Amino acid sequence: MTIQPYLYFHGDCEEAFRFYERVLKGKIDAMLPHTATPAEQHVPAEWGSKILHARLTAGDAVIMASDSANASDSEKRGFSVSLQVPSITEGKRIYNELSEGGKVTMPFGETFFVERFAMFQDRYGVPWMISCGQAKEATAR
Repeated sequence: MTIQPYLYFHGDCEEAFRFYERVLKGKIDAMLPHTATPAEQHVPAEWGSKILHARLTAGDAVIMASDSANASDSEKRGFSVSLQVPSITEGKRIYNELSEGGKVTMPFGETFFVERFAMFQDRYGVPWMISCGQAKEATAR
């Protein structure tokens, strides 16, 4: 079984995925607009170029998404896209780029459970967590 996050954007899915492709050094496998699909008749004309389905592969991870006229940042709650990055240097780079223009909840730094960790929302309202380095050994109470 594989679990893959599916994100909803309010008209900026393509922009967000181009950004994620660059930052995560991934590859967009699919970027399908509503136009010329059976879904075209179910969206307003101005949404024809908005994304019906997108798929991004970064390493062995996949994120999928689409634009939804009903999506809003307030719906992006109750989850975070969690990245496990082995290199602290690479984790810091990803954190700096993804969090720019967003809202940082917990800055990139040392923690009691992993070498480095951060929590934030990116400029598109998507919540992220980044864990870097080795997990620290838990101690019993």
